Amino acid sequence: MARVTVSEMTKEHVPAVLAIEAKCNPAPWSEASFRSELGNPQAHYTVALAGSKLVGYCGCWDVIDEVHVTNIGVDPDFRRQGAGRLLMTHMLAVAVDRGMRCSTLEVREGNAAAILLYEALGYEKCAIRRGYYPNDRENAVVMWLYDLRSRTWST
Repeated sequence: MARVTVSEMTKEHVPAVLAIEAKCNPAPWSEASFRSELGNPQAHYTVALAGSKLVGYCGCWDVIDEVHVTNIGVDPDFRRQGAGRLLMTHMLAVAVDRGMRCSTLEVREGNAAAILLYEALGYEKCAIRRGYYPNDRENAVVMWLYDLRSRTWST
């Protein structure tokens, strides 16, 4: 795989993001949702590029002093090669620069690979949201990462 870089998501990235979203998410976000997020001043979206190929994306919202991860996806052909970790560490580093102090997210209970990544980054399982996902009623694991500023987020 070519060296992976991270850049801000633009409207030109949306079609490639939608293609990955359809592969990653059983209840994928719509084009309108992503386009709306790009205009939301509290939202921050980035993409991972291997050369010129978009291989992943990550989004979050600033909520007072918390960065809430809204979604992340990596093309299945590029998983387990560091793109997801790079997207997350970049997002967390930039969140610290914006003054965020902690982070939270929900992840499908059955997504063991994602849970392992989040735990490796310091997130802790805190709760279960029963039947959280509308398409299949799968539970979500609520995870928190406290004290972002005490960590070094190398990207």
